[in-house]
Amino acid sequence: MQRMIVLSLLTVTTLAVLSSCTKDPLQNMTDEESRIYITNRDSSVNFSSYKTYSISDSVLVVDNNRVAGRQADAWDRQMISAIQTAMSARGYVRVDHTQNPDLGINVSRVFNTSTNLVNLSDYWNSYGGYYDPYYWGYGGYDYYYPPVYGYYQSTEAAFSVDMLDLKNASSAQTIKVIWNGLIRGEGIFNSNNVQSQAQALFDQSPYLKSNQ
Repeated sequence: MQRMIVLSLLTVTTLAVLSSCTKDPLQNMTDEESRIYITNRDSSVNFSSYKTYSISDSVLVVDNNRVAGRQADAWDRQMISAIQTAMSARGYVRVDHTQNPDLGINVSRVFNTSTNLVNLSDYWNSYGGYYDPYYWGYGGYDYYYPPVYGYYQSTEAAFSVDMLDLKNASSAQTIKVIWNGLIRGEGIFNSNNVQSQAQALFDQSPYLKSNQ
């Protein structure tokens, strides 16, 4: 009986230790776990029919749906190079934009900033009211908390890759986006993540392959 009691205590202790070491899945996410890769395509397109492509040598900066300019810092150049490597691995040949490429690739940094309103009165009403009005000689009175509002801004960043159908642009009178890859999450502009991020987009798109 004593041995059974000891074993039971050890079991409870072990469970307590394991429970204390368990991570909160939301509070303890790594940067990699937070990143989301989204790819979309025109399902009517045969991507193997395209042979050549051209890619912009700089990255478009889009701020709140407005073009803020172009840039080509170290990270931008690394990402452009990583996309080129992935395209070459799928059989596409890079040419200059003046050589009538079949595909055009635009890369963009996308930022969306929003302003949010917080009613701080809610905190007062939720956590206030623990004082004794009788002490001050105002028995039966309620406490009143004046309305207080605060503002804060948050910015969400993403990286977007757009593939344009230049091969059929002249006949359709429009330039059609036939594929898009989007990356969101923490650490997306970290140079150490460039290769894995570019590869993740193409891994999700096995149909991106030229039949040369």
